[in-house]
Amino acid sequence: MTTNKLRIAAFQRYPVFDDLQATLAQLRTDLQWCQEQGVELALFPECYLLGYSSDAQTIARRAIAIDSPVFKQALQQLSAFNTDLILGFFEQRVAGIYNSAAVLRQGQLMGVYAKRHPNERGIMAGSASPVFARSGWSYGINICNDANYPACAAELRQQGARLLCYPLNNMLAPATAEKWRSKSIDNLRQRAMETGCWLVSADVVGEHEGKISHGCTCIVAPDGRVVARVAEGQEGVAVFDIG
Repeated sequence: MTTNKLRIAAFQRYPVFDDLQATLAQLRTDLQWCQEQGVELALFPECYLLGYSSDAQTIARRAIAIDSPVFKQALQQLSAFNTDLILGFFEQRVAGIYNSAAVLRQGQLMGVYAKRHPNERGIMAGSASPVFARSGWSYGINICNDANYPACAAELRQQGARLLCYPLNNMLAPATAEKWRSKSIDNLRQRAMETGCWLVSADVVGEHEGKISHGCTCIVAPDGRVVARVAEGQEGVAVFDIG
């Protein structure tokens, strides 16, 4: 068992849609802050790169391949920072479109996780649960709806993960958002306690086209304690030294 500390940060951000340069500019600002604060791993919301959608046509328009000029541009613009970055996007593969999260390190793609239980139209289900390492810590990714499936977290733990990372997008119809307001936190706490892992989530916040996200960005200890959380209804960052 590692005795190292790992400083992690989870960013709660207003969603940006179809504006790559605006998103990359915000990411550079946030990663510069991370570098100054000694943050080693930073997590951003689900499909943060070009914006989330559940509409098949919009998803298809936003989907990009990891060997595309758009993705390579993102790698290049984020290469100056030594913080590991977990960045969500709709990924175009030969087999179809996936809801994915990439791990980036100094402009290098370390790997990609595809959502195992997608709830968006036309999205393929991922089949692999890769584990990554930073500063003696192994970490893995589950995306949003995956949090409702304990087996997803358990599979990462079985592969040696000590930290579970959850990009979220809880931008929902107001009544549904209210329903999940506490349930999202409860789910994450359960996954932490079941696996004995630390857990971090990053969510969008605000209102968009009649939907609302209160924000569920937090860091949870293995015993289920929420040790850091961004206030509901506003942008911010949760930071904690785990270990």
